[in-house]
Amino acid sequence: MSTPAQAPSPHEAATRAIASGDFAGAEAALLAGLAHDRGSISSWLNLAAVRRQRQNIDGAFDALREALTIDGRDFRALLMSATMLEQLGQARPAAAAYGVALANAPPDQMLDEPTRAAVRHAREVQARYAEDMGEYIRTQASDARSQCTAAERRRIDHFIGIALRITPRYPQLPLEYYFPGLPPIEFYERGAFPWLEAFEAETSGIQDELRTILREDAADFSPYIHYGEHLPLDQWRELNNSPRWTAFHFYEQGRRIEERCRRAPRTIAAIEKLPQAQVPLRSPTAIFSVLTPHTHIPPHTGVANFRLVVHLPLLLPDRCRFRVGSETREWRIGEAWVFDDTIEHEAWNDSDETRVILICDIWNPHLSEDERRAIASVIAATDAYNGTVPTAQV
Repeated sequence: MSTPAQAPSPHEAATRAIASGDFAGAEAALLAGLAHDRGSISSWLNLAAVRRQRQNIDGAFDALREALTIDGRDFRALLMSATMLEQLGQARPAAAAYGVALANAPPDQMLDEPTRAAVRHAREVQARYAEDMGEYIRTQASDARSQCTAAERRRIDHFIGIALRITPRYPQLPLEYYFPGLPPIEFYERGAFPWLEAFEAETSGIQDELRTILREDAADFSPYIHYGEHLPLDQWRELNNSPRWTAFHFYEQGRRIEERCRRAPRTIAAIEKLPQAQVPLRSPTAIFSVLTPHTHIPPHTGVANFRLVVHLPLLLPDRCRFRVGSETREWRIGEAWVFDDTIEHEAWNDSDETRVILICDIWNPHLSEDERRAIASVIAATDAYNGTVPTAQV
């Protein structure tokens, strides 16, 4: 006796109908399946695709809305919505929708080639949209922008870039100490530091002392990254205990190394005129930072946002760059800058010669004297309670 053939499931029936070009049958099968399981995102997406084939655009959007009701971040539904808007000639809504889809896209390597092609197209559309809108915004805001100072104009331009989603936002991400209420400024304006020009004027004398130390005290330069191999190394694996990035430290856990300071009196005198952070066992810090040719310091963040970092370039070949957050700069001899190292930053020496920077720290200027004393007290109390010596310098 023969067994009656089992009726195909709605999914199987829809798949067969799509393969044969029977989109009406496919829609009926999908609707039958969804009547029993409305939580299937794939079924809603297939229904949207089938309705597009049947020129039922409103019905296709209805199906996509159902899918996004289940998961508002579903990349497939977001990308299909943007594609349909573009096909309808709604260029600006489509570009904005592509931006939302791209924000939820998985890595390219996880996509098949047709989807990767769609993602590349989405990026091109959104880039043109951002460029056109940016030009329009800058034209409309030009009068107001022209009334601003140079520093204010830079902040406005940064604001526009963030609004267009072409400039990422980089928050403060200190490894240990986050003091609330301090602004996340990547590179600070020079005018915030009245001592900066006097500090820069000491460049020549500091360079002379550096050359002597490089010649006579090479053994005192130690790897800047020196973690135990049993610790998670993450981005530091290549540079851990490496001679490619070394430092000559003038302080150890906030205490002067007297012999080294005597080797560089002009350097120390220049540094000590700065409002350096004073935190027992942590700060101040000051080093000659040496980066060998063709070495990259990977993206990372510093330990505490209550202090800022000062760079003064001393030996500087071409093709040396430094990025903080969304801005990349090139050093210039005799020109210092101040930045917040709790914002992601990285450095490159792409030249064939060695690069040396004087690095030291200062209090964040947005802190009052009372807050500075309180911060030092809190950290000292933390160390005393734990009975430990910090392994990372602030």
